[in-house]
This record gives sequence, structure tokens and C-alpha cells, in this order.
Amino acid sequence: RRLASTMPRMIDPTGFACETARRRTLSVNGLALHALEWGEPGRPALCFLHGGSAHAHWFDAVVPTFVPDHHVLALDQRGHGASEWSPTPAYATEDFTGDLVGVMDAVGWARMTVAGHSMGGHNAMAFAAWHPERVARLVVIDSRPSIPAERLQTMHRRGDRGPMRHATLESTLRSFRLLPRETVAEPRLLEHLAREGITEREGRFLYRFDPACNGRRRPTDGWGLLERITAPTLLVRGEHSPILPRDMAATMIERLPRARLVEIPGTYHHLVLDAPLAFAKVLQAFLSETAADV
Repeated sequence: RRLASTMPRMIDPTGFACETARRRTLSVNGLALHALEWGEPGRPALCFLHGGSAHAHWFDAVVPTFVPDHHVLALDQRGHGASEWSPTPAYATEDFTGDLVGVMDAVGWARMTVAGHSMGGHNAMAFAAWHPERVARLVVIDSRPSIPAERLQTMHRRGDRGPMRHATLESTLRSFRLLPRETVAEPRLLEHLAREGITEREGRFLYRFDPACNGRRRPTDGWGLLERITAPTLLVRGEHSPILPRDMAATMIERLPRARLVEIPGTYHHLVLDAPLAFAKVLQAFLSETAADV
């Protein structure tokens, strides 16, 4: 299914969701994991997972649609954002998914809808396959089941170079780039993400993620897991995404037992930034349509 090009693509002009979030630190698997939280406990649980080298604020323009009716978490996954870096380091898919079990137990969730972008989508797929009893619905946002070997090697080389340290905040902000770079996101949103993704250490400014998340990344091959996913699944791709080609998305839909595909026009890989309100509308419709199934 392809959405009409008249879908809204602007961000909410009144502010970003993090301004009203409760900031929580959860002790999970020996790490302090940070999360942004909205809504009241007891409502349907909805967890957002960002991509690699990103952070929880990636969903700041998406979350407001869901706050009135859901208990929402946007998690800084291990080694990212304000969460602790793994000292080992341990950045396999099993490590990320093990954290999700701990996060759910810490906030009192028996089941949740999990929505992940890119690396977060990969982790969400594995989690839904390995822990089907904990997943009410799965939302995969422009993510593929496996990473090509050459791309993983490039990721490892990039991570092994270590963090880039800047002398000033301004130079760090100027260096901020999405990967892949293509985007139609509003500049105000990109600047917000850049500022939230920078920290100061020992008088230098650097991005808030552990380079070992790339250098020691060990993703599972998720193709063999798709048939094990029992939850209703929404697969969302950006029309111009170089990460999830249309034919690959079609193959995923064939293998996922209860899945549907939606493509958002005019967007690239970072579709939650390119068209956050359009994505929120798609997700809201999916949650409403599958309410009877869960």
C-alpha cells in the first residue's frame, strides 16, 4: 500500500515531545539505561527504538499523537544517547533484545507494541521472534533483517576509529550528518536532534554514542526469524530508501505471517524525521485496526 502524496509532512510547530517527557533511568543488565516516558501506566504500552548512532529524541516529532491513549517509552538503547556504554563492549542483537526484557519488567509491562527504526527495527524483529509472548504488535520502520557483509565491515572500521572530539559545540553541530545523508526533514528538527545528541567530556564535545556500537556490532541474521513472529506486523518504508528496497520489503511481507506494508511517499531512510506526522498517522491507523487482534 502506498500513501497519497497529500499526507502531512510538517512537524508540530508548538514544540518537541521531550519537553513534556518524564526522564527515567532504568537499571537493566548492569547498565543504566535512559528513557523518555509519557502517558499513564495501565494504558497500552508503546516502545520506540531508534537506529544506530542515534538516540531516543529521534521520535520527538512522532510521540505526541500517542500520548493521550498510550503509555509511551522512547528508549536510549545501550551505548546510545544518555544510556551507559557497555564496558565489555557487548553490542550483539542478543544484548539489545535482552535489555528490552529488562526494560519491560522495570516499567511493569507484560506486553508492548514495539516500533523500531533501522537498527531498532532489526532489534525489534529479533525480540518479537525470540519473545513472542511479550509483543502485542511489531512495527518495523525502514529496516532489513540482515546487514550486508561489506556494510558491516565499513561499520566496524568506522567504529574502530573512536569518537571524533570537537573543540566547540558549534563545530560539533556543523559536523552533524545523517547516515544515509538523504533527507527532507525540517532543519529545526535536525538541529534539535544534533543538540540532543552531543555531550561534553573533558572540555571536548562529541556525539553521545559509543563508537564500539559500530566497531563491535554483532547483528544476527534475521531472515530465519521472520516466520517465528506471531504479532500483527506493520512494515513501513520510505519511498526513496536505499536501505530497504521495495523488492526486499515484498519478500519480508511474504515471510512474515501477519504483516502489511505501507510506503510513505517522498521520504528516505529517516522517514520518522522526513514525515513524522504522516508516519504517526500510519501507525495510529495500524494500532486502531489491530486492536481487536491483541
